Amino acid sequence: MNTLLAGPARFISFEGIDGCGKSTLLDEMSRWLTRMKISHVTTREPGGTFLGESIRQLLLEPSSGKISLEAEVLLYSASRAQLIQEVILPALKDGSWVLSDRYLDATLAYQGYGRFLGAKTIRPILQWATQGLLPHKTILLDCPVHIALTRIQTRNGILDRIEQESQSFHERVRSGYLELAAGEPERFVIIDGSKPLAEVLQSFQDLILTPLSKNTHR
Repeated sequence: MNTLLAGPARFISFEGIDGCGKSTLLDEMSRWLTRMKISHVTTREPGGTFLGESIRQLLLEPSSGKISLEAEVLLYSASRAQLIQEVILPALKDGSWVLSDRYLDATLAYQGYGRFLGAKTIRPILQWATQGLLPHKTILLDCPVHIALTRIQTRNGILDRIEQESQSFHERVRSGYLELAAGEPERFVIIDGSKPLAEVLQSFQDLILTPLSKNTHR
């Protein structure tokens, strides 16, 4: 029988610009937790709840048109607040780990830096909406914008409203993420997402999964 245990429950977020590959790492960690027999839930932002998925459609659908900067921040925050109450906190209280595809750092990077709103301006809103809840670890998959945009463009389907933004916008978002990570080195783990998938997965194994394996033994 596997000796790895779920407690204490951990909240881990995955961040990065569109096309960086963060969802691939989240799926990899979910499979690892399943093999380790650790109870967990996976979710995403915006979304993860009925309300959140409705907000996601409004925010990402190109036909939504121009959304004011203030409305954009508040809509992301509303989705997040509902996700915390409905999914994240109940899971953590039950001893389940939570893996989230984006969290509040996404709003800081995309709206604070990408939209020029400023991280200091919107932090109080995010603090209030999240009740101060932060992930135990945030995996930042960093990738040059031109590589990420090439990946996005090779996908099937229509680009969403954020993916359609200019390269300079995504450059600001990437710079914002790196600045956020530099400010909280104890929470962020940066992985080079420009490398071949096998190398990215190996880095993830070395930096995250192997240390977790050691720390979760009784």
